[in-house]
Amino acid sequence: MRFILAIVRTPCPEMVDGLTTADLGKPEYEKALRQHARYVQVLENLDLEVVVLPPDKKFPDSIFVEDTALLTPKGAVITRPGAPSRRGETAAIRKTLTTYFENIRNIKAPGTVDAGDIMQVESHFYIGLSERTNHSGAQQMIKTLDELGYSASTIPLKSMLHLKSGAAYLGNNLLAVAGELIDHPEFAHFEQIKITAEESYAANCLSINGSILMPAGYSVTRAAFQKTGHPVIEIDLSEFRKLDGGLSCLSLRF
Repeated sequence: MRFILAIVRTPCPEMVDGLTTADLGKPEYEKALRQHARYVQVLENLDLEVVVLPPDKKFPDSIFVEDTALLTPKGAVITRPGAPSRRGETAAIRKTLTTYFENIRNIKAPGTVDAGDIMQVESHFYIGLSERTNHSGAQQMIKTLDELGYSASTIPLKSMLHLKSGAAYLGNNLLAVAGELIDHPEFAHFEQIKITAEESYAANCLSINGSILMPAGYSVTRAAFQKTGHPVIEIDLSEFRKLDGGLSCLSLRF
């Protein structure tokens, strides 16, 4: 799948008070702005049109736009984020998506879904059952994807915040995996790049238009990715890591 467009949102100063389970201190706002600008630049260099939404001070976590919607070539699904403080983010995302999608579906209460729990592998979607994505939300998403012509299945998570905290599809039957997802039975048929516990943050990477994007500072993982023959692009995400955020969280792509 070749990506042509990405939607991102500029960080707001209130991001420093965003949700987090990390014990890494508060983000530095100005540094986060520079890192985000670099992220946008990388996407543009990979031939994506990037739609940059303005900061939204009402929602400190709104920079992590990925959680608010699932985009497919056949339609979009507005999620219902697992964190109550984030549910208001979806209204603005829906308004933006109407420019690009005629077919927009919704996850409804009591279902919750963070799209950070959904990994697409060709025409199949793996959905993590986590603290943010519950059974009702996952079943609604499976039904919706089936109606759109896709298949989907669930993977219960024990400790990860999101499925894509520990897995990324790199194309050609290759997965990057970390933590509890290493050698997971659901992934037995994939070739795997197994990421060490020390570098597990690098599992949230992206394959975009022939290149692999990864967070900066993980030399062992970088070497493993380079062996695939694809260009590897590192992006410093230190300030977003403090909020449990990673590469995929910062954009909606299609």
